[in-house]
Amino acid sequence: MTDPTGRRVSANISLTLDGRYNGPGGPGDLGAIVPYAITEAARNHLARIHDGATTALLGRLNAEGFLGYWPTVAADENADPRDRAYAEWLVNTEKVVLSSTLTEAPWERTRVVDAPAADVVTRLKATGRGDILVNSSASVIKALLAADLLDRLYLMICPEITGGGQRLFEDGLPASRWRLTHQETGELGEIAVVYDRVR
Repeated sequence: MTDPTGRRVSANISLTLDGRYNGPGGPGDLGAIVPYAITEAARNHLARIHDGATTALLGRLNAEGFLGYWPTVAADENADPRDRAYAEWLVNTEKVVLSSTLTEAPWERTRVVDAPAADVVTRLKATGRGDILVNSSASVIKALLAADLLDRLYLMICPEITGGGQRLFEDGLPASRWRLTHQETGELGEIAVVYDRVR
């Protein structure tokens, strides 16, 4: 089905070799991810993910966590230019936060929506311009994978096996085929890849 506005939905997330976005210690256990977040490959990857995007779609946890970090990067003249460009984009772009508990928007240029991710994306795709980016909000990415609404995946593969933690690709997802459109290997063995959905 061709979308009349041409809006593409992309998602970015870091995964371990065993497909997990956190370790056995729970959501805060990012020991296998964090060491690879500031490499040259990771920063180049960050510079790519928001290219052409005009809307950020976030879950509540990421929205609150990002609020405490990215605005300070946007204001830091000494920050890596790639980090700062992403931070400025995030601060200034339209943000949609999916939450059933927030009563007011945590950022400027932000609205809170209490609705399923697939419904929200379907509405966003029907209006506006530019791509829609889901950055590191695993619950949102999972819902969009289940609904086959993702057009592009930005993955940072970290060369570690955690042996536990939450997986992104769970059993029961609809079958799909993807085309590799970019690949970069980093100095620590991390690999940044971009896959586009083949429809």
